[in-house]
Amino acid sequence: MPELPEVETVTRLIRPGVEGRRVRGIEVSWERTTGGASPVQLAERLRGARIERVWRRAKYIVLDLERRGRSAGQLLVHLRMTGRLHVVESGADPDPYERVRLQLEGRRALTFIDVRKFGRFLWCEDVAPILDRLGPEPLGEEFTSAWLRGALRARRRALKPLLLDQEFLAGIGNIYADEALFRARLHPLRRSDSLRAPQVDRLHAEIRTVLEEAIEREGSSFDTFYRTPEGQPGSYQHQFQVYGRGGMACRACGATLRKLVVAQRGTHVCLRCQRPPRKARRTAVSGQ
Repeated sequence: MPELPEVETVTRLIRPGVEGRRVRGIEVSWERTTGGASPVQLAERLRGARIERVWRRAKYIVLDLERRGRSAGQLLVHLRMTGRLHVVESGADPDPYERVRLQLEGRRALTFIDVRKFGRFLWCEDVAPILDRLGPEPLGEEFTSAWLRGALRARRRALKPLLLDQEFLAGIGNIYADEALFRARLHPLRRSDSLRAPQVDRLHAEIRTVLEEAIEREGSSFDTFYRTPEGQPGSYQHQFQVYGRGGMACRACGATLRKLVVAQRGTHVCLRCQRPPRKARRTAVSGQ
């Protein structure tokens, strides 16, 4: 599933092609993608609305709409596992997996392609009830070392499942949790309230660094599904230190990397660089 860097990349690349344009119509070939809303219903809500702003929150892409100076609702897009957004010529032939086509003025269209049909392209009167329950943005001003120190101390959870909890911290998924924890030299089963202040500071810094570096490289394409709106793969996968490298040598110490199962998620670690907590050593999960 695309995580914060991939969703941020998509947001930045579609923005110039759609911001400021008015909606001429919408075509829907899979109504589950639009939450069951029919093309007729959506056309009534969207036609003539202007896309005022395109922005990201966590793993969501939001398009703010306005009509005659007043809000016309918002479009909320979640790519899920295989969703893609592309800005194309309005008359371009549809992709076989195209689920939604938003026709725009200026002979442009925003298309939503989704092989597995898990993604969503929803019209909402107000996205706040959905987004307000999410945790802070890890690249935002609210995410400070002091905030993280207090938030970790207030919980008694293993680090990786906590980082994946979108109500705790927004936008981080399996890839970037593994990479940040490795770079911070913290085992994914380490309990959140056991970290000392220097360890929290290091984790805070590495979360930001990993995400910023991944955005610079337009995300990670570790399978055939994630592509930018320009059709190109990201390149951060070439920088992976642990993710997807189970059985290979750690680039820091040479030890064999392990793949564990943590909270039902494949998790990649170096047991030499990321010392397991005592309980985890006694009940080690088999890995590669």
